[in-house]
Amino acid sequence: MILDLQSLGLRLTDDRFGLSARRGGAGPTDHKAITIGDRTVMVPVFSDGARNSPFEATGPGLDGGAVLLRDGEPVARITYPRQARFYALQTFDGVPYWKIAQLHGADVLATTVLQNCIRYADRATSCQFCAIGQSLAEGRTTARKTPEQLGEVARAAVLLDGVKHVVLTTGTPNVVDRGAAVLCESAAGIRAAVDIPIQAQCEPPREHGWFQKLRDAGVDSLGMHLEAVTPSVRQKIMPGKATVSLERYFDAFAAAVPVFGRGQVSTYILAGLGDSAAAILTACERLIALGVYPFVVPFVPVAGTPLANAPPPTPEFMREVLPPLGRMLQAAGLRAADVKAGCARCGACSALASYETA
Repeated sequence: MILDLQSLGLRLTDDRFGLSARRGGAGPTDHKAITIGDRTVMVPVFSDGARNSPFEATGPGLDGGAVLLRDGEPVARITYPRQARFYALQTFDGVPYWKIAQLHGADVLATTVLQNCIRYADRATSCQFCAIGQSLAEGRTTARKTPEQLGEVARAAVLLDGVKHVVLTTGTPNVVDRGAAVLCESAAGIRAAVDIPIQAQCEPPREHGWFQKLRDAGVDSLGMHLEAVTPSVRQKIMPGKATVSLERYFDAFAAAVPVFGRGQVSTYILAGLGDSAAAILTACERLIALGVYPFVVPFVPVAGTPLANAPPPTPEFMREVLPPLGRMLQAAGLRAADVKAGCARCGACSALASYETA
């Protein structure tokens, strides 16, 4: 059911839901977190597909929960994670905490430390699915989160909301360190304030020495995100990022795994951008052989981007990918639960983890 929900989206019948659903920006956006049983997942609610989804949620009851319907028939009881307590606070210099970092899923603190990217301003080079500039333009975040601000917010999120790990991502500021430098500063700022596992996400730096610098700064796991795995698809969908070749990525993966450990380096693959299921699985097989966790997620079109009207992958397509990928991970002994921090550890944006033991 989670696989279907994340492909087809969810219709919300109560305007109150929109208050805590994310629109625009970086990371999982135009989604809402819902909890089914003991698992919290991110489900599209603002996409075109969601507006026509067979899934619908009733308004919240007295307990904050709701009934999930499919074609009008009840299929599950769901609840909604409460709004984070740390959102009510602000930094010493007057910035609301929610502009510095956001609660993802149930217990993950996530932030884009640098809300600008050298590729974003020009659609000839930008990733066609990316909305990193939207939340900044609308005043819902700040362009640069300082290490001190990040440490302050992370400490509050741990104490007030029981946050278990942190995800630090960034726009690409240059073609040399590709964001690794600002991520080192950010991780060190958090580590100075609170002891919590951290994942950093960036494009492969030009020099492999940055991996050890990130590790020394307090980063526990590293994400270098392919998004698409076929050269022609990468060139079409992410023309600027495609200049960093697949082979350059795989070279970086091979160098990063010895630094962070097997299973502590991951990549994000968006199913539905044009890669075939076979191409995704072939790439995942190669990644797993290196000790990299391939986190495959259904693509969700985001309003305001060139791919806003593109269709998400069908549930049938996701079933071609996730069950066999789950078997590959199981055979290799790689598990989302063993990742110290990050998107794969959270798992809210994909049903993949449920297939690791199937």
